[in-house]
Amino acid sequence: MRGNPSYNSMKSTTKPVWEKARPKSLGAPKKLSPAKKAAAKASAKAAGRPYPNLVDNMKAARKK
Repeated sequence: MRGNPSYNSMKSTTKPVWEKARPKSLGAPKKLSPAKKAAAKASAKAAGRPYPNLVDNMKAARKK
């Protein structure tokens, strides 16, 4: 399917979240609470990582 234009248009051109700038509308970054840090650590452990990455931290920060 090399010549198929619809196949070539399926490629994603968006950047990963860690390469994007923080939106100005969010304001200044805030520290994670101890409970949210624990949630991020638990998420990382469930995924088999020794410590949380950016995605784990963002997921924990989004929760209420």
